[in-house]
Amino acid sequence: MLNTNSNETIQKIYLLGEDELKTFVDETVDALLDSEKMLWYQLIDISNKATGSKPTAKFLSQTKQIVNELGEEKFAKIVSEFFKFIVKYKEVEKTNTYTSGGREHSYNYYEFLNSINLDSMKGFVWICCLLSDNSILNAVADLSERCYRKIPQKGPAAMGLGNACLYTLYKSEGMTGIGLLSRLKLRIKQSSTQTLIEKYLWETANEKGVSIHEIEDISADDFGLIDGKQAVKFGDYTAELSIQDIGKTEIRWIKPDGSPQKTVPAFVTEKYAAELKSLKENAKNIEKMLSAHRDRIDRMFRTERKMTFEHFAQYYLNHGLIGFIAQKIIWNFEFEGKTQPAVYQKNRWICNEGIPVEIPENTVVSLWHPAVSSVKEVKAWRDFINTIQLKQPVKQAYREIYILTDAELNTKSYSNRMAAHLLKQHQFNMLAKTRGWKYALLGCYDDGRENEMAELRLTEHNLKAQFWVCAVEADNAFNDTGIWNYVSTDQIRFTKLDDDKTTLDLIDVPAVPFSEVLRDVDLFVGVASVGNDPQWIDSGGGLPQYRNYWQAYSFGELSEVAKTRKEILERIIPRLKIAKVAEIRDKFLVIRGKLRTYKIHIGSTNILMEPNDQYLCIVPDRREKDYTQNIFLPFEGDSGLSVVLSKAFLLADDDKITDTTITSQINRKQ
Repeated sequence: MLNTNSNETIQKIYLLGEDELKTFVDETVDALLDSEKMLWYQLIDISNKATGSKPTAKFLSQTKQIVNELGEEKFAKIVSEFFKFIVKYKEVEKTNTYTSGGREHSYNYYEFLNSINLDSMKGFVWICCLLSDNSILNAVADLSERCYRKIPQKGPAAMGLGNACLYTLYKSEGMTGIGLLSRLKLRIKQSSTQTLIEKYLWETANEKGVSIHEIEDISADDFGLIDGKQAVKFGDYTAELSIQDIGKTEIRWIKPDGSPQKTVPAFVTEKYAAELKSLKENAKNIEKMLSAHRDRIDRMFRTERKMTFEHFAQYYLNHGLIGFIAQKIIWNFEFEGKTQPAVYQKNRWICNEGIPVEIPENTVVSLWHPAVSSVKEVKAWRDFINTIQLKQPVKQAYREIYILTDAELNTKSYSNRMAAHLLKQHQFNMLAKTRGWKYALLGCYDDGRENEMAELRLTEHNLKAQFWVCAVEADNAFNDTGIWNYVSTDQIRFTKLDDDKTTLDLIDVPAVPFSEVLRDVDLFVGVASVGNDPQWIDSGGGLPQYRNYWQAYSFGELSEVAKTRKEILERIIPRLKIAKVAEIRDKFLVIRGKLRTYKIHIGSTNILMEPNDQYLCIVPDRREKDYTQNIFLPFEGDSGLSVVLSKAFLLADDDKITDTTITSQINRKQ
């Protein structure tokens, strides 16, 4: 503990490393009252000595006593500023120059904060598990994301500090921390971190005697929302926070007489600055968590999970946050040996004919899945959600389905449906981890691995899915860290969880997990294939032997995802202003411009120009207008659809294009 001398002069103790974090912390603490400074110096002293992967009982006892004396609210306010500083801090690129063999050499490297100070911050993170303040737990979750964000040539910025954040969320009181762990599980992609998060979730589930799904349900914060809205008083004025869409909220101001106020009232920023800041932070947290729960529910399709109506009503249908998603999804209700699919509209359940249906409270609830529904039923649901203009937060009625083909029945134990594609390995790796697959990047070195594959555990079905890939080894086809730029795809196989050496016959794999696995792999191919890169053909990616693949993929048969996109285009094109110059022709959206006619491939979004099928390279600009914003779509987000439409609108007025990289191609005759 810290001592003072007889003159009551405070002995100052600071972080030990020299960096900008030390300066910020020192200045923040030095600006406090003397009585508070002494306590903070004690905390810094203890945290500087903190070691290991988790706090000791002595550490927690000492720091709890100091925090109690300081006051939890004061501690949380200051320490959250420390965390925010780290979150916002950007690594610095530096150049090192040295002389060797009489010649001067230089290389660039990246420098983050001092590792000694980051280790000291672990102590402050651990202390937060003693607090009951939800806002500080959100700050810890944000800090963990920053810690796991990779720095070029180094890896995660601060793995040890990130692990301390996860421990604190796991050990914190209540279920808020566990809910944040569930969110981080969907956002952090490192395999070791995913494993650690899953360990904490499983341990919590075992402690509570429930399933991991129930833990994620119970821990979901509703943020004080009722039917997706929250009213907060600021004097006589009211701020109404409401969910507008996945990842999007809105704050509306209402005057005392009930009329709308366009901007934040001046007195609010003056008298209620802290409360206003809290409201805005709450809105951001709602946006993050809503997106996380959308992704969590999307993964539930592969589990075929069932729950009681009571559980469903409490944690889904009537939940202030998740209800926004649940009320736009088709659910199956099983009772008395019958199954009734229905969707919730205007406070009642209706079937795909628009007829209200009664749902008994003793029913069993699950997600409706098109893979185990008839073609007639799937079409009926698609027509119905288009009729009522229901935008589903996840792809459900229009979800791609994959059933066994004759070729797969012949190969029996493996599928070659997604084989022989060339993928950008880093993009594939990111997509795989986003969907919950385990994959380790392949490098031009021997790491002792026997098999090269991405794996997905399907615990509910006691299955493991394997997607085999092979590194494409070619001259200069690897990056500075020795990781191959490309992989080629191979077989999809299924095994039991406890026996990954024995491959199952595909006919023995249940329809839903089979369809979901192939849907994931189709996504990997559809997004990460070099065939989607309009510039790859020019560079060849250093792989001229794959030029034929690029041509075949860019303008070849449509994948299941692209077939769904085509169906949507067939519905919306007649309602667009380009309708008179647009038509769907086989695999293409054909646009008759003023200068030429263009064929936009609905899958890859690449373009051919008539009459000679001359290739037109247009690189999408992410800053361009999203042409799907004001168009009704029956499901959330299809970036490929947006690219197809943006190119269509651009080329319909090809005589107005000023970009010379495009006009030079249009005007060039071959």
